Amino acid sequence: MADTPNGNAAGGPGETVAQGENPQQFAIQKVYLKDCSVETPGAPDVFTQAWKPEARVELNTRRTTLGEGLHEVVLTVTVTATAEEKPSYLCEVHQAGIFTVNGFEDNATDQLLGAYCPGVLFPYAREAISDLTGKAGFPPMTLSPVNFDALYARQRQQDAAGASESEAGAETTNQGSDSTG
Repeated sequence: MADTPNGNAAGGPGETVAQGENPQQFAIQKVYLKDCSVETPGAPDVFTQAWKPEARVELNTRRTTLGEGLHEVVLTVTVTATAEEKPSYLCEVHQAGIFTVNGFEDNATDQLLGAYCPGVLFPYAREAISDLTGKAGFPPMTLSPVNFDALYARQRQQDAAGASESEAGAETTNQGSDSTG
């Protein structure tokens, strides 16, 4: 590696190692709160009762290509708390980030965008959920850690199983079409 004018060796994140090579590059460009909301349909009655809620947490991710090697990943976390089968609050956070991903094979890029990036965003979303629920007058909701690698692997398995079923269904349909024609 060659030294750069600031004394650092070239080849770190975001730097080109040598002309003509395709170095792997991953960088977090920006982390931001894209959207958030909290609704308290049970207020003010919910505050006059013993607080023993049941909470349901939903996680979703979405990604968009913004340009060559530039991607937006949005992690949506929705927490629904109910007490005595009545909604106490609904809190939703869309935590987003812009990431540079270059020089990786397609599978590695998919893994980074589908598992690693949501893992980077989750602590920010968790803090926003805690802040919003606390400001809504409830005990702050602290979400448990999430293994996004395992969720990503499970989603890939479900996608593969769905593709296999679709192909089998298409073959059955095609066979039925052939027999009637």
